[in-house]
Amino acid sequence: MSTPAPRPPLPPFTRETATAKVRAAEDAWNRRDPEKVSLAYSEDSRWRNRAEFLQGRAEIVAFLRRKWARELDYRLIKELWAFTESRIAVRFAYEWHDDSGQWFRSYGNENWEFDELGYMRRRIASINDLPIAAADRKYHWPAPGPRPADHPGLTELGL
Repeated sequence: MSTPAPRPPLPPFTRETATAKVRAAEDAWNRRDPEKVSLAYSEDSRWRNRAEFLQGRAEIVAFLRRKWARELDYRLIKELWAFTESRIAVRFAYEWHDDSGQWFRSYGNENWEFDELGYMRRRIASINDLPIAAADRKYHWPAPGPRPADHPGLTELGL
């Protein structure tokens, strides 16, 4: 098996490189392509997402397909919370609606750990869902696709 190509930015992280890693993850998830998103994770990556435990890219792809089939018109904003040499903590909020048209804002925190090549080898996510009225939505950019550079982040939105 060949060694995978590095996936910059690489650890050890600085504030600048950790922020870039967070934004790259946000942009990828907002494109909602499970196969491409999975490539940011090591082959044996381990996840805890809410109460679901996953290992490896195939399980990540299956999880993301289920997620985006259920969480319609998904739009996500992530923000750097803290970082060390190979770990990043983020807070996030995303908006979506179910098949009945009920909108939600889901709030959460993630802890990430990266290998030396810049692949995420561990992701631990805790998430809570808040039903909201459509009029209370704050994310209105075209989806799927990344958040525009001039769209406010979580802090600016008061989230």
